[in-house]
Amino acid sequence: MGSIRKLKKQIDSKVYEIISDCFTYAELHPDNKTEDVSGIISDAVNFRNDLIHRINNPDPSADPKGVKAHYQLINRDLDEGVDKLCERLSSVSKKKKK
Repeated sequence: MGSIRKLKKQIDSKVYEIISDCFTYAELHPDNKTEDVSGIISDAVNFRNDLIHRINNPDPSADPKGVKAHYQLINRDLDEGVDKLCERLSSVSKKKKK
């Protein structure tokens, strides 16, 4: 695992990419209802804030291996959360085409 600063930058980069994709979709499809897209954006922001909060507040009583496992769990949660948000945007895109 890299530094905490790199992990925070990675979180920002991935989440902002999803938000950008949501805005692009909403701009290209203005005739469709955008409540679903707005919900994805809101969830993405909340997801990012939760991950940053978890990074900034590790368990102070944990040993070094426990702290390392804490950050590895955050990294895994980032990947899983980003995949879920992408799947939601894809499902909105497919649903609107019908």
